[in-house]
Amino acid sequence: MANNEVDMVNQPPHYNNGKVECIEAIEASMSDEEFIGYLKGNALKYLWRYRYKQNAVADLEKSNWYLARLTKYYRAQFNDDTKTTTG
Repeated sequence: MANNEVDMVNQPPHYNNGKVECIEAIEASMSDEEFIGYLKGNALKYLWRYRYKQNAVADLEKSNWYLARLTKYYRAQFNDDTKTTTG
């Protein structure tokens, strides 16, 4: 991505007006459990609907963004540095 291009997945300008990014305000307004649910729900929403959107890859990237944020948050809140899981 060129330096002057807008990153609509990781830093959309419409979510960063003022001094606080929207996701940070949402996190501050919720308990750990609520914020985890919010992140999980948004990841699922974008994963659920990507096939029906004009730009499916953008929705997959947004789902990944929320899942990565959930993973980072979970590790930080619960001191979980597990890098891989077995199923």
